[in-house]
Amino acid sequence: MRVVVLADIELKEELLAQGVNKPLAISWLPGIEELKTQVDADALIDLLFKPDSERIELLSKLLPMPVLINSVDTTLSELPQGFVRFNGWPTFLKRPKVEASCNNGSLKKRTEEIFSLLNKKVDWVADESGFITARVVAMVINEAYFAWGEGVSSKDEIDVAMKLGTNYPYGPFEWAEKIGVKKIIKLLNKLSSIHKRFEPAEHLLKEYKK
Repeated sequence: MRVVVLADIELKEELLAQGVNKPLAISWLPGIEELKTQVDADALIDLLFKPDSERIELLSKLLPMPVLINSVDTTLSELPQGFVRFNGWPTFLKRPKVEASCNNGSLKKRTEEIFSLLNKKVDWVADESGFITARVVAMVINEAYFAWGEGVSSKDEIDVAMKLGTNYPYGPFEWAEKIGVKKIIKLLNKLSSIHKRFEPAEHLLKEYKK
């Protein structure tokens, strides 16, 4: 199986964290421009996905080939039919399990096959912004910024307390830096349109504006 992957160095390393089985051949592309020519592959994984019209149009032309997109906040309901979305936020993709959403049974099987060749299992979840894990982590980070803003403790102390108390791999501020504050705020803003409890903390917004 040949898969074309759009990725930067960081996400490439995370995707390959569990290794690659020999039946899988990967062609790496640094950006969207290369997709304007014919793509000779069995599937495409876009780790750099952004929901702009040009990118969506180019990816749509590859269908019905399996097109797997790293799309944490934009759901399938907002995209043309035929895509598979998964959680490829920094730090999440290197895990042996991948959260994903798909509306097509045969595409689910193809997706599971692709990720199995990367020694990863797929957890199919509802087509909602943030999936499950990213939504929880974004809320933890947001609450940490509320606590810090209220002077409860320092960033370092909150990070240490969360790692020791919950066995998380990173503290909330450390995790925010690795994921990217912009990504977290974008997800929280989208979720806050559903419920106000997701509204970004003032100090989280200030962090992004620095």
